[in-house]
Amino acid sequence: MEVGGKALRALAVAWACALTGAQATASQPVGQPGADFVGVAASADAQHTAQWVVESGDNQGLPFAIVDKKDAKLFVFAADGRLVGATSALLGLASGDHSVPGIGDMAPSSIAPADRTTPAGRFASEPGRNLSGEDVVWVDYDAGLAIHRLRASPAHERRPQRLASDTPDDKRITLGCIVVPVAFYESVVGPVLGHRDGVVYVLPETKPARAMFGADVQLGMRKP
Repeated sequence: MEVGGKALRALAVAWACALTGAQATASQPVGQPGADFVGVAASADAQHTAQWVVESGDNQGLPFAIVDKKDAKLFVFAADGRLVGATSALLGLASGDHSVPGIGDMAPSSIAPADRTTPAGRFASEPGRNLSGEDVVWVDYDAGLAIHRLRASPAHERRPQRLASDTPDDKRITLGCIVVPVAFYESVVGPVLGHRDGVVYVLPETKPARAMFGADVQLGMRKP
């Protein structure tokens, strides 16, 4: 685990990645409740999904997170739709929105590269521990899909460097889990999602996000 100056640098990298290289910045109509990205840049798909979640109440009063696979970013929100934090994230090696049946019971070495995806969808998350006793946020327990800290890994995988990269394709390396900097997990993921149930929305990369989440919502506008 990173501590001291290393942890602070990791947190700085997380926020730098969140504040640069995105397609648009969300704006919140004055006096109208809804998703609030507090000035942090986010893709149109992430903005749309967050707004739909808040307007529809789909999160059922729970904190929630949005995983934007195309931008390789994680956004964590309080239950009222206020952004608590955003970071670059490592994701499944392969593109695709499916999950192989029974993948959670497979040995990591037996999972084919093409099956190492981060599946898209709406997931009821819960805090828990993995087989090593590490606390994680389970996105899909049966599939072994979780949000967790950056761990020690073979040097050739260059995971710390991938997290710091501005190129989303560099961040495709995991078996499917959503991996974030240690400092970000400790300061944002753990406090918001690590002590209670939540909802995680993983945006698709093979079709528009609107086809999966709230096609009838227009950004920045509330239904009458």
